[in-house]
Amino acid sequence: MRGKQATFRGALLGLAVGDAMGYTVDRKSLEEIRADYGPNGLLGYDLVNGYAEVTSYTQLAAFTANGLLLGLSRGQLSGRMAPLVRYIGLALREWSRSQQYCPPERHYCWLSTVPELKRRCCMDTRMLDALNRDTLGTPEEPVYRSDSPGALTETVPVALLRGILDMEPEELTRLGAESVALTHGDPTAFLSGAVLTYVLSRLVREPEIDGEILMRDTVDAIQLRFGREFGQTTRIWELLQMAQVLAASDHISQADAMERLSCRTAPEVLAGAYYACLTCHGDFDTAMITAVNHSGRSAAVGAVTGAVLGLRMGEGALPDFYLESLEPAELLREIADDLAQGCPEERQSRLFDDDWDRKYLHGGL
Repeated sequence: MRGKQATFRGALLGLAVGDAMGYTVDRKSLEEIRADYGPNGLLGYDLVNGYAEVTSYTQLAAFTANGLLLGLSRGQLSGRMAPLVRYIGLALREWSRSQQYCPPERHYCWLSTVPELKRRCCMDTRMLDALNRDTLGTPEEPVYRSDSPGALTETVPVALLRGILDMEPEELTRLGAESVALTHGDPTAFLSGAVLTYVLSRLVREPEIDGEILMRDTVDAIQLRFGREFGQTTRIWELLQMAQVLAASDHISQADAMERLSCRTAPEVLAGAYYACLTCHGDFDTAMITAVNHSGRSAAVGAVTGAVLGLRMGEGALPDFYLESLEPAELLREIADDLAQGCPEERQSRLFDDDWDRKYLHGGL
């Protein structure tokens, strides 16, 4: 249990660290970043009132986890459960209302009562329009065709389900793609979500797996699951291969490599995170600096990089100076522990967990 807690915490905390660090320079050009922070770029948090603030990338991952645990708890205690993607959609709609200062009539997610996860900082405002529609999207019937990375981090808690459910990575990839497609219907966006889901779900049980073997298996799995229907998988593989080639080159700086990868769309963000992981040599701080210093979506690349390395290395590998000022650190530890544990109650059992009931059956009230 301790090992699982450490890796789950590492994933969510690492995601938030990258998000908070990248937020400061998100959408600035590399030249602007260097002008503001020096020739080496941003080397740590740019704190606000002593805290590192997170954005919607962290909020969406947390609310997705809340929705999944809501659905699993109801299923375990009642014997009936809707498809998990519906609970993700429910949670995301509730999150979107908090971003528009429109409190829900009824709380289903206890995180809706937590101020630091309701702060308005959506990194993809058109998501809010998609979440306000009567019907959310699917891979087959999209409602908002966007290749933005805005929903990528929703796949992190989806992948962590492998720690509590008897589901193989191939099964989870579909749920990862569906979660992104709720709001981002461009195939390159939700297929990138499927790729990230597969990678993270493998790391849940195989944290020491060789990176090249993992990527080869990922290509095979995604191609088998989605290749016939969506030819856009080719674009994702091209970008990942480009990241691998750049990482192996001794003739290009890391900053120039990240500029070549662009890091603006979902698959480009995925490739940028892959490059940062390949070139950090197991050092989390090095990876963060690479992940955020470029002209693309710094918060997104930072969040994905942090989630991958945090899961692989565990909470203990994250430097204290990142966690001490991270605003929602304790809250994310709590969510990670809940994901690692799963619903502690059983159907027809007389044993109750009051805190679990409050959070996942009564919306925190």
